[in-house]
Amino acid sequence: MPIKRMWGGRFEESGSDLVNKFGASITFDQEMAQEDIQGSLAHVKMLKATKILDAADADAIIKGLETLAEKLKQGKLSFNIENEDIHMNIEALLTAEIGPVAGKLHTGRSRNDQVATDLHLYVKERLPQVITAIKQLQQVLVDKASDNVETIMPGYTHMQHAQPISYGHYLMAYFQMLQRDAERFQFNMQHTDVSPLGAAALAGTTFPIDRQLSAKYLGFSDIYHNSLDAVSDRDFVLEFLSSASILMMHLSRMCEELIYWCSYEFGYIELSDAYSTGSSIMPQKKNPDTAELIRGKTGRVYGDLMGLLTTMKGLPLAYNKDMQEDKEGVFDAVKTIIPSLKIMAGMVETLKVNQDKMEHAVHNDFSNATELADYLASKGIPFRQAHEIVGELVLKGLKTGKNLSDISLAEYQKISPLITEDVYHVLQPKVAVERRNSAGGTGFAQVEAQIKAAKELLKD
Repeated sequence: MPIKRMWGGRFEESGSDLVNKFGASITFDQEMAQEDIQGSLAHVKMLKATKILDAADADAIIKGLETLAEKLKQGKLSFNIENEDIHMNIEALLTAEIGPVAGKLHTGRSRNDQVATDLHLYVKERLPQVITAIKQLQQVLVDKASDNVETIMPGYTHMQHAQPISYGHYLMAYFQMLQRDAERFQFNMQHTDVSPLGAAALAGTTFPIDRQLSAKYLGFSDIYHNSLDAVSDRDFVLEFLSSASILMMHLSRMCEELIYWCSYEFGYIELSDAYSTGSSIMPQKKNPDTAELIRGKTGRVYGDLMGLLTTMKGLPLAYNKDMQEDKEGVFDAVKTIIPSLKIMAGMVETLKVNQDKMEHAVHNDFSNATELADYLASKGIPFRQAHEIVGELVLKGLKTGKNLSDISLAEYQKISPLITEDVYHVLQPKVAVERRNSAGGTGFAQVEAQIKAAKELLKD
């Protein structure tokens, strides 16, 4: 028996089961069931306030929708593929609940503005959740940095020892990245907190609706001022996925380093057992699987962004069925980034810092070479000449097995009689770090200042 479609009056044939399943979105857009009911409630209340619907009909619809909302909360609503999407499923359920009067709910709107409204509500609801999870990770980083202001580790460029730094300084670099992430998501709210409801299919409606009123009921701060734009805009979703991709890139970078740092070769940190796994064949293994998973999941969020960018790139105005592909990537990104942030917070909070191992790594290298070059420059030797002198000393040290602190004062004074015993103090890794007190530097006072400013940000 052919399925009776809510839009089927113009059609003599129905599609095959394969076509119907291919076109349906209920398998995933049921994620927005709460938002769909919320949007319908605002719409019918507006229809009542503007007297487009009489009070009795509107009240019956409101009561029916509230009943569906309660059933949804209790897990008692079921959806079917015959009704294609969440909007038609909710309308069918409402009709079963209150009868034909449910059909009046769709007065003055289309599924086009309805789906756009649902998606705005969905993203708007999740943005604060994402920002909260970012702030929680930032707090963990600040706490860990506070405990490790004077923990010395090698700083790297090109994955080669560059200069000694504070581990607290290293952690605060990720705090700053996450701060930009939070600000991007906060900005995303500006373009999400806008109501498309009432734009109808693409051209508005002849009914005397009050779009500002329905926006107010939904808590939106503004409405779209062009009906074509209202139903076809997915910039706010692209912004969300772009911000999510940058966030995951930051998490992935940190995971990459955690994976390095907990390896046998580095041993700078040890991850908690709760965030590690073992091997089915090698009894000694402690694998950083959780960090690897976050690093791996970064790719899927990139895919979510690239998928929607590609979907949108050639679409003419206004709505096209291609835009059904706008939702799964958002749902996936939300379900990826929030757990990743929470896992990362737990992993960083519980990791053990092997301070001795970190510090040992900067006592047998040449990461203090810049300190010696700066020292020579402070004695009047032009920096470029000082750079060359130190480079030659490093080369000699590599051949003889001597580091810069092993060179005798007599050898140093052959370079310049202005070099005195204080050079050995300058070459100490902790002193090298402590002295770098330019704004934003790794000097302990600067790291403390970063931490203090970060705590103020987190209070706000």
